[in-house]
Amino acid sequence: MIYKIFPAILFVLVSFSLSKTSFSEPKNAKPVVYAKTLESSVETKIEMVYNNLHSNKFTLPKLESFAVALKGYYLLKEKGLIKKDILTLVDFSLSSNTKRLWVIDLITGDVLFHSLVAHGRNTGEEFASNFSNSAESYKSSLGFYATGEIYNGKHGMSLKLDGLEKGVNDNARARGVVMHAAEYVSNSFIKNNHRLGRSQGCPAVPVELSKEIISAIKNKSCFFIYHPSRVSKLAAASIS
Repeated sequence: MIYKIFPAILFVLVSFSLSKTSFSEPKNAKPVVYAKTLESSVETKIEMVYNNLHSNKFTLPKLESFAVALKGYYLLKEKGLIKKDILTLVDFSLSSNTKRLWVIDLITGDVLFHSLVAHGRNTGEEFASNFSNSAESYKSSLGFYATGEIYNGKHGMSLKLDGLEKGVNDNARARGVVMHAAEYVSNSFIKNNHRLGRSQGCPAVPVELSKEIISAIKNKSCFFIYHPSRVSKLAAASIS
């Protein structure tokens, strides 16, 4: 009888041992950690770019206006509407008596120019507040542009601008809204008139800087005119 019972007991003991081996965890086992790549947010990227700008003794633009400009630049570059890594930012929230145009090399982080810039005569006195996309409005248009080709006009060396936002600035070329030099964009004009001179809607710049700025930003670079009264659809778009 014992010969029949013993194999049964042995089978139970072996089964229990195997079961314990199968389900018990090794004492030194560690949980598996899977690597996960976390993409930084657009805002973090923008702050990183902003904090690494080389001002070259120039005052930097406000982060608020720079962030909007950079978001639009990323999207336009992705779409192939601009080709160069140069960003021109005009901040029309600022007094026309202050330098409110910046040209920034986004590869090196260098601020290449910081300059006075005019707004349209019907856009406002010292401060810009009224904007239009209509011909003969003598108002400035906000939003994103792609810079075009150089030509010689009544103001000498000038630069065509193509508005990229429908209904906002897409009539720029037809209206003749260009960058050009103007004698009324100067500290002496401000001193004599208590404000900068105004254009017919063009972002006019000082005579002494015009050729250098135009040469630096020509041919498909990003040009952006900012005002807090308007949220650009381009800058509000989702950018990866």
